[in-house]
Amino acid sequence: MDNELKPIWSKIFNFNWKFGFFLILLLCIPRIILVLHGNVIGNMQYVGITMLIMAIAPFVFLSKYGRKKIGIKKPSNNRWLIIAFLIGIVFSILLYFVGETFYGNSYENWYNYIGKSYNIPQTIDEKSKLIMFGISALIAMTFSPIGEELFFRGIVHSSFANSLGNRKASLIDSLAFATVHISHFGLVFHNQKWEFLFVPTLIWVLSMFIVSILFYVCRKRSGSILGAIICHLAFNLGMTYCIFYPIITN
Repeated sequence: MDNELKPIWSKIFNFNWKFGFFLILLLCIPRIILVLHGNVIGNMQYVGITMLIMAIAPFVFLSKYGRKKIGIKKPSNNRWLIIAFLIGIVFSILLYFVGETFYGNSYENWYNYIGKSYNIPQTIDEKSKLIMFGISALIAMTFSPIGEELFFRGIVHSSFANSLGNRKASLIDSLAFATVHISHFGLVFHNQKWEFLFVPTLIWVLSMFIVSILFYVCRKRSGSILGAIICHLAFNLGMTYCIFYPIITN
C-alpha cells in the first residue's frame, strides 16, 4: 500500500489532520513572528526563509506518491492555468479598490501599509521605479506563491483532506492562510507602536480567506498545484503593481 509519507516519517506520523496541524504550528508561528519583526524594521528579507522551508516541506516529508497526491504533477486542464492567472489579477485589483474606497491613502489601507516594506523612495524617477517594481514583482511572484501553495494548498490541505475530506480541508487551510496574514496587515506597527485595526482586519482576513479558496479551486480545476501557484503569483503581481503605481501617485 502506498504511503504519502517517507518511511522515516511514517514511523512517527500518520498523514492526517494531526500531521497537518503539526505543520501549521511548526511553520506558521515562526512566520508570524518574522513578519511582525519585518514590519518594525521595514525589511522582510528573513520571511523568505520560511517561504523556502514551506516550499521544501513536501520534498522532505512526502514520498513520490505523496507529492503526486498533493498536486505536484502536470496539469490535466491547461485552460485553467490561464483562468487562474486572470482570477488572481482581478481579485488583487478589486481588493485595491475596496481599500481605496474605504481607507484612501491612510495606513488603514492594507496595500498602503504593506507597501511600506518595499521602501519606495518618496522622490523616484519613472525608470528607477519601473526597475524597482520589476525586481519586487519578480520576488513576489516566486517565493510566496511557490512556498505557500506547496504548503497550504499542498501538504497541509491533503493531510486534512485525508481525515475530513476536501471541502473541510479547504476551509481549514484557508483559515490558517488568512490568520497568518494578520501579521502582514491587521496588527500594524504605526508611529512606533502596535495597533490592531479591527474593521480593516476583518475585511483583509475575509479577503485572504476568499482568495485562498480561489487558489484551491484553481488547483482542483487545473488538476495540479501549478494552478494554485499561478493564481497566487498573479494576485501578488496585481498587488505589487497597485502598491507601486496607483497608491504612491495618489
